Amino acid sequence: MSALLEIAGLSSAYGQSRVLWDVDLALERGQVMALIGRNGVGKTTLLHTIMGTRPVTGGTLHFDGRDMTAMPAHGRARAGIGFVPQGRHVFPQLTVMENLETGLSALAGRGKRGAKVPQHIFDLFPKLWDIRGRAAGFLSGGEQQQLAIGRALAGEPSLLLLDEPTEGIQPNVVQQIEAALVHVRDELGMTVLVVEQYLDFVWRFADRYCAMQNGRIIRQGAIADESAKDVAHLVQI
Repeated sequence: MSALLEIAGLSSAYGQSRVLWDVDLALERGQVMALIGRNGVGKTTLLHTIMGTRPVTGGTLHFDGRDMTAMPAHGRARAGIGFVPQGRHVFPQLTVMENLETGLSALAGRGKRGAKVPQHIFDLFPKLWDIRGRAAGFLSGGEQQQLAIGRALAGEPSLLLLDEPTEGIQPNVVQQIEAALVHVRDELGMTVLVVEQYLDFVWRFADRYCAMQNGRIIRQGAIADESAKDVAHLVQI
């Protein structure tokens, strides 16, 4: 396997406040990596910096062999990076189907115009088909999370970034999200980087973990080699 995402010496800041410090990270194709650590250690900032919604103040970022360090977010989306932010951020006035169709815009940069929402999204989340005509603002938190993931998948990303996908979600929907992530890795060959506090969730299906503390990566390893309990103790979750 060759690395799909390669980050070297990556730094980012909010004004004069530096948040990420010389982050090195490689994510192989078809791999699921859990990004873990306490709140406020820089996990969300790292996802936003990868997506291009936070500026890079040092280091480099290569995706699929291309230097994207200075590329804006829309260019990264068209190149094949999908993002499900914390809090879902669906468009409340649009219907479920219209929200999903907004995800198709990422395909335009790859010459795929006139695409339709792929059927596998409704296979993964059948509820979305049942409520496809409903305004997203009237959905439950679990339904909005399924919608946010489905919208990102509509763009057919090579790399899917997810920020706390189980936060505030009922257990049956958490199970659906887990099954969906396993499916997109095993059946679609997608690479996934997921920020998650619920370690038992990611330990069931992720391949590797990356632990952060104070804006730095302090440890990386294979999920199979360490228990969630031991790693949780390390990062004090």
